[in-house]
Amino acid sequence: MLLKLLHRTKLLPVLGLICLMCFSFSQAKAQYFDIDNGYKSVKLPFKLIRNLVVIKLKINGKGPFNFILDTGVGLMIITEPKLVDSINLQNKRTIKMSGLGEGDAFEAYVTPPLKVEIPGLTSYDVAAAILKTDHFNLSNFVGIPVHGLLGYEFFSNLAVKLNFTDSTVTVYKSRNARIFRKGEKIPISIESHKPYLQAKVKLPNGTEQMCKLVIDLGAGHPVSLENMIKKNGLPQKFVIANLGVGLAGPIYGFLSRIDEIDIGKYKVKSVITSFPNDYDEATLKSMSVQRDGNLGVGILKRFTVIFDYPDNVIYLKPNEYFRTSFEHDMSGIEYYAAGEGFKHLIISRIEPGSAADEVGLEKDDEITAINFKPVADMSLEDIDNLLKSKNDRNLLLEVYHDHKFDRVILTLKRRI
Repeated sequence: MLLKLLHRTKLLPVLGLICLMCFSFSQAKAQYFDIDNGYKSVKLPFKLIRNLVVIKLKINGKGPFNFILDTGVGLMIITEPKLVDSINLQNKRTIKMSGLGEGDAFEAYVTPPLKVEIPGLTSYDVAAAILKTDHFNLSNFVGIPVHGLLGYEFFSNLAVKLNFTDSTVTVYKSRNARIFRKGEKIPISIESHKPYLQAKVKLPNGTEQMCKLVIDLGAGHPVSLENMIKKNGLPQKFVIANLGVGLAGPIYGFLSRIDEIDIGKYKVKSVITSFPNDYDEATLKSMSVQRDGNLGVGILKRFTVIFDYPDNVIYLKPNEYFRTSFEHDMSGIEYYAAGEGFKHLIISRIEPGSAADEVGLEKDDEITAINFKPVADMSLEDIDNLLKSKNDRNLLLEVYHDHKFDRVILTLKRRI
């Protein structure tokens, strides 16, 4: 998921897994974290990498491991199958899972309660699902090893503040949360272990609609609106896109813009938005909670955010990024990091009719340098920013293609 900031981000929470996990553990003890005695709050660093919030933790004394904080999952998910051996699991059972996307069901292990170690916090009865196959390839997307997703358990018992300007997570007892003096308190509902809010969406055709959105830290895009195409059609400018990956495979649809989304008192303009292909009736009925889409980190990172599940609210306060314009990739390249140290940049898809298509770039080509700088010396975040930096900007790419190195000039084109 993600292999381009907006395209390949996990667009949708993995519904099949969440529903199954919540059902499987409905008779189990509550799974949660609490602050260690003597602390009123605990501050943790995180890395925001390609719009994913990555923290470090240990499991059963092993690690540290990199986990993504993801409010869109209802159970801790270990995406790296090799951790089965690393964390010394003695008892586990196998279940079958399915989810959104195109593909068949597959298997995962369900663990007994784990000792999940985060400095200043203690875990209680936190179990996990371990995928037998890494379907998400998050490490290749992020460019560092990623071992899993940490969701509902981290948020359920505490107030969690994310400050995107200094890359810190601060965890409080709900009653001790330091609320913003100037900000907005927005009611949320917690349903099937996920947070939902109401937001007003203004479409380019003039339609205004109140939408129920899941607040999804595991989605890098700004907004996704589901089952809108048949009813409202697509905006005039759009691109066909691989929007992300569910448990059963890729999720396809379109990228375009909406005129505005209103979240509480805040109005966010000209927002790049994902429009998945409309789901069939069977898929809609299988969803544990009916909703209109999700709100991702592309918008959330423009605020300092406090999630307070125990009090059924979130707090938002705009930060320095609030008025930054939304830009999409202008190259037409989807790519992933591969090889030792994730130093090789491999093209996974070229958007037809895009700037990259026009200069002849192809799937499986390797980009080795941009403007004479080796990609091995660049982060994927740096590369993302270059490829959506400015309409008509020229970039010199060195590409390994057909067993030889070529140089091409790529002229970026704003497509939406």
